[in-house]
Amino acid sequence: MLDNVTINQLRAFVAVCDQGSFSGAARELRRAQSAISHAISALESAFDVLLFERNARKATLTAAGRSLLPDARAVISRTEEMKMRAVAIAEAGVPQVSIAVDTYFPRAHLIECLRSLQTDFPTVAINLRMTSMQGGERLVLDGTCALSVTITDVPELSPGTIERLHLCEVQMVTVCGPSHPLAAIAGPIPREEFGRHIQLVVTDNQPDAEKTQQGVAGERQWLVNDLGAKYDLLKGGLCWGHMPHHVVAEDLANGTLVELQRRAWHMRPLTFMISQRRGYSFSESETQLVDLLGSCQRAAKRTGKRSVSRKGKDA
Repeated sequence: MLDNVTINQLRAFVAVCDQGSFSGAARELRRAQSAISHAISALESAFDVLLFERNARKATLTAAGRSLLPDARAVISRTEEMKMRAVAIAEAGVPQVSIAVDTYFPRAHLIECLRSLQTDFPTVAINLRMTSMQGGERLVLDGTCALSVTITDVPELSPGTIERLHLCEVQMVTVCGPSHPLAAIAGPIPREEFGRHIQLVVTDNQPDAEKTQQGVAGERQWLVNDLGAKYDLLKGGLCWGHMPHHVVAEDLANGTLVELQRRAWHMRPLTFMISQRRGYSFSESETQLVDLLGSCQRAAKRTGKRSVSRKGKDA
């Protein structure tokens, strides 16, 4: 019987409660009082409970009615929201954003950007893929994604087809676990010393992908295709490696990872680019998302200031 419940019956139920009488609900909904009475009776039959006291002069809710009233209001509210979304879709169509994001990109900032986009474009459909190395541009080339957040040092798959636009930069740090031999060395460490120990390097899991060797100190390497795996192995003290500062900031603060100083070896910030097919025109929602993603440096600075403030208070 619950399949027979209609939104009009629920509206009648809520209106009687709000107006305090069946006649008041009839005036509010511009319906005959008999129609309101019939709607309430049908609803009580469907629920198999009495919603109103029958011997009261006013429309007095039963215990069951009081319990079900919030649910009725919630269903009506969701229905109104659905109607508004349907109107927006009918007027403008369904906005879509399909984007591949490199796993090195600050995850917390990505989440905030998507939250802001959803607020401004509540009907937007998002196709999000997390990738590494050339994986994002592969998805742009095959049409799965319109955009890709790519690291600039990653070799371009098809320069004639894809163009890159600067997005932002992220600071990199060199780290290892506190039990690793490099952690015991005081002061800057020469590149040759790094080369004596196994370095963790994230690589593309595509067999034919062109590899990048930026920031590699020597031949002793373990290759992983996942930043999370690299992070766990570093904390396990097995190897050393370069990591985005935003990923390991908390570990550096609590000592579960140690930052290693490099001597005569400069490590550039990680530069992110937006990859797109040449001539591709951004939609309004895509333009806003790219603008938001590009603000990650400002977000990192704010986070850094908060971290310094917290450390100062702890001290």
